[in-house]
Amino acid sequence: MPFLSLSCTNFRNLKDTTIDLLSKEVYFVGENGQGKTNFLEALYYSAYGSSFRTRTEQEIIKFGNNAFSVRVLFKNEKGDVTSINSVFENGKKRIQKNAKKITDRKELINIIPCVLFCHDDLDFAVGEPERRRFFIDQSLSMYDALYINELRNYKKILKNRNIVLKNKKYEMLDIYDVQLVQKGLYVQDKRKKMIFKFNTIFTKLYEEICGIDGVYINYEPSWKETSNQTPNSNEIIDILNSKREIDCMMETTMTGPHRDRIKFIRHGKTFVPTASTGQRRLISILLRSAQATYYTEITGMKPVLLMDDVMLELDPNKRERVTSLLPEYDQLFCTFLPGEPYDRYKTSNTKVYFVKSGEYNA
Repeated sequence: MPFLSLSCTNFRNLKDTTIDLLSKEVYFVGENGQGKTNFLEALYYSAYGSSFRTRTEQEIIKFGNNAFSVRVLFKNEKGDVTSINSVFENGKKRIQKNAKKITDRKELINIIPCVLFCHDDLDFAVGEPERRRFFIDQSLSMYDALYINELRNYKKILKNRNIVLKNKKYEMLDIYDVQLVQKGLYVQDKRKKMIFKFNTIFTKLYEEICGIDGVYINYEPSWKETSNQTPNSNEIIDILNSKREIDCMMETTMTGPHRDRIKFIRHGKTFVPTASTGQRRLISILLRSAQATYYTEITGMKPVLLMDDVMLELDPNKRERVTSLLPEYDQLFCTFLPGEPYDRYKTSNTKVYFVKSGEYNA
C-alpha cells in the first residue's frame, strides 16, 4: 500500500495532525463541507505537486495563515518507505523526496501514481474540446516523461509563434513553423497510438456497465491524415503556409495539436448529444476506470484510486456494476455522505473515518 500516513499543516480546514492510512481501502464519511475532499486533495497534491481544485495555491492555506505543508509516507514496490514533503510559503513551492529537493514536478511521475475520480470529470464528456485533450495528455503523462517534455516544448513554441503573429513579425514564422511541426507531429502520433489502445479497454467497459455497445473515442487531428497515415513534415509545412493568411488575420495559430478534436462515437454518429445524463456521467467515470487499467497495462503498476462522491448521480444498479468492475488498484480512497450504503462496499481491509470540521474519527 503506497500511502502509510498523511500529515497536514494549515491545509484548508484539515486538523494539523497525522492520519494513519495503512489500509487497502480508506473511506471518508461526512456531510458536505466538512473536509472529505480536502483529504483527497492533500493526497493528490503529494502525488503530483498540484491541486485538482485550484491553480492558485494561496487558496489552499487555512484562513489566517501564510503557508501550508503536506507530508506523506508511502511504501514503494520494493517495500522501501519514502517521504514526500510539500511546502507552500511566501508564494513559493518546495517539494522534497526523502529530504532531497525536486526541481520539476515530472520527477514525481510513477512515485505515487494516482487516478482521480471527481464530479468535474463530466467535462470530459460534455465540456470544451480542451478538456478531452487534457484527459488524453494526462493519461500519457502519467508514465511518459518524454511526452511531458515534448508537449511542453510544443506549447512553448506555439506561444512564441502566437506572439510573433500579434507583433506582426511575419519574417520569423518560417523558423517557428519548422519547430512547431517537429514537436506537433510527435504529440499527434503519441495521442493517436494511445487512443487506439485505450479504446480496446473503454469500449468493452462501457458496454459491460451500460449495456450499450460500440461507443469509442474518435481522434480527429487538426493536421489531417491521408489514408490513415500521419502526414510528413513537408505536408504540414504546406498546411501552415496555406493557413498563414488566416493566422495573421486572427493573430493566433489556427491549426495544430492544440486544436485536435476528440469525440465519442457510436455507429458512425456522435454519441454524447443524444445520450442521457446518466450515460454521460458514466462516460466520465469509466474514462477514469479505463485510465487506471491502461496505466497498469503499460507499466505493470497498480495506481491509487481517489474517488470523490462520483457515484451519487448513478442509480443503485449501475453503482453496483461500477463498483464490482473497478480496475485493479494498490489502494483506494473514497468519500461518502452519511446516508450512503458504504457498508455494502467495505471489506475486512477497509478503514473508515468519520469527518467533521476537518477532524476525523475512526
